[in-house]
Amino acid sequence: MKLGVFTVLFSDKPFEEMLDYVKNASLDAVEIGTGGNPGSAHCNLDELLKSEDERKKYMEKVESRGLTISAFSCHDNPLSPNREHAQKSQDIFVKTVRLAEMMNVSIVNTFSGVPGAEEESNYPNWPVTPWPNVYSDILKWQWENKLIPYWREAGQFAKYHGVKIGIEPHAGFLVHTPYTMLKLREATSDAVGANLDPSHLWWQGIDPVAAIKILGRENAINHFHAKDTYIDQDNANMYGLTDMQPYANVQTRAWTFRSVGYGHNAKEWSNIISALRTYGYDNVVSIEHEDPIMSVDEGFNQAVRNLKWVNIAESAGDMWWV
Repeated sequence: MKLGVFTVLFSDKPFEEMLDYVKNASLDAVEIGTGGNPGSAHCNLDELLKSEDERKKYMEKVESRGLTISAFSCHDNPLSPNREHAQKSQDIFVKTVRLAEMMNVSIVNTFSGVPGAEEESNYPNWPVTPWPNVYSDILKWQWENKLIPYWREAGQFAKYHGVKIGIEPHAGFLVHTPYTMLKLREATSDAVGANLDPSHLWWQGIDPVAAIKILGRENAINHFHAKDTYIDQDNANMYGLTDMQPYANVQTRAWTFRSVGYGHNAKEWSNIISALRTYGYDNVVSIEHEDPIMSVDEGFNQAVRNLKWVNIAESAGDMWWV
């Protein structure tokens, strides 16, 4: 597998300076934000969509450094009950898929989205318990009236343009587990798969290796994020894993995002890499940095070092011993 980075963490660097930084770290790929939550520091969607010449120049800058683009990413909430927000999210998604087709980028990453509790809601609603029964009723309405219809159309649109969707299972959105990922995929399109991030699984009590097996058997892993999570059991005993404290409250939070290797050891990460290879994923492992106690540079470089130590870069070849 190849190693890459979600370049949103280098949004303060100009495009070519960012590419040089990634090249000097001996990585293979970049994941580029096109708008929404990741921002668009390294991608002017409208400019690139309008001009073939600009697209060629853009790709030359990437490829001349021996890099590829693993995905375009526009994580946002296209199901938001705020119609203006939902429309903006949808517009960026559509433009991103079109640009991906033009630039031979095979994956567009995003979130599934979460609507309100009813048609006239003002705010998103994420039900996480089946009782009182109203929560189950809300969840059923959200899936049947919002989530499935949206992704059935969006999946068909992506497939028509030769692009796969990497939905990141993430708390706060309707797709947040392997089950919800496969449920959506089955109800919509095989172009819809996962951008799997183990950091969002660990704190829910989901073993990433098991998740890889579940999704891999269905060929449903389209992209992969490398980010870790540290669970502080003493704090979890106080606040539970649905801890609503700000991420900056590291001393008291039940869990905290960490750079690769600082939440789980090398054995855990080697198991993840091995499971990815075993169950058919041979794309990019894209580093994401959201560690509150490490600088971007240090967190990134430590993640690179730790992943290089466990990554499987070469094909297995023939079993000469059999």
